Amino acid sequence: MSRVGAIDCGTNSIRLLIADRVAGPAGRKLADVHREMRIVRLGQGVDATGQFTPEALSRTESALADYADLMRHHGVDKVRMVATSATRDAANRDVFFAMTAEVLGTVVPGAVAEVITGAEEAALSFNGAVGELDAAAAPFVVVDLGGGSTEVVLGSDEMTAGYSADIGCVRLTERCLHSDPPTAEEIAAARDAVREGLLEAFRAVPVEQARTWVGVAGTMTTLSALAHKMPVYDSDAIHLSRVPFAELLSVCEGLIAMPRAQRAQLGPMHEGRVDVIGGGAIIVEELADALRQRAGIEELVVSEHDILDGIALSIAG
Repeated sequence: MSRVGAIDCGTNSIRLLIADRVAGPAGRKLADVHREMRIVRLGQGVDATGQFTPEALSRTESALADYADLMRHHGVDKVRMVATSATRDAANRDVFFAMTAEVLGTVVPGAVAEVITGAEEAALSFNGAVGELDAAAAPFVVVDLGGGSTEVVLGSDEMTAGYSADIGCVRLTERCLHSDPPTAEEIAAARDAVREGLLEAFRAVPVEQARTWVGVAGTMTTLSALAHKMPVYDSDAIHLSRVPFAELLSVCEGLIAMPRAQRAQLGPMHEGRVDVIGGGAIIVEELADALRQRAGIEELVVSEHDILDGIALSIAG
């Protein structure tokens, strides 16, 4: 049996999956040993400065060191760490790679982090998201809404088209949403930026072919928890939950207009998402409107499985 460690280091969060490869009816599948997420905001300020800050690198190193301890404790024999949007943009990423090589090397000698392209990110997200979905609901359009980028991917059992747009909840908040709560002018500017990014995505990805919209990552899962009025975040209940657009858009509208202090009081809300989920909600609203018009889709299916599972599958053998 192969025990793998997968790490997804994004703009907002760093996440760990330790899993065993097991035989399944469709071939390879994973059995979770441990999952964990920390919000470290590695991409803080990268959109404006093109540089990682020392504080962001320190937060990331602290979380990664804890993950390394967990992987050693659980006997991981293969590890893969990927970095995405913020690392693609940062001019001083060599400092990041030196740090991650030192920490990962304590788990598997010679292990290093790798920065992946938007296309690779899209493919890994798709592979992680669709494994448990009913094939009768295909084709799927999978949307991985991250801190710095949003991947839009189309396919059935495998990806047929994908695009990584440089819009995400952190990037959009830092660029447009400066007030608390944001002003009408700031919201309008954010919508313009999102529509421009999505227009490029829809030129590359024929979403009109899709029958089912699958949303992954923290903004999507939090919106589902709020739409289903969960008192606390419950990943088992969120996984493969369905959110009709009426409920989805109501939650998004409320979050966008809500002061951060009020967002922080919502039971399922992680403290590290409080300041940026309004930006994520704007992206989701624009996606919902476009997918309704282009594909006639009227609900969102939310998966807790995403790029992290795709990373683990890629090394599970």
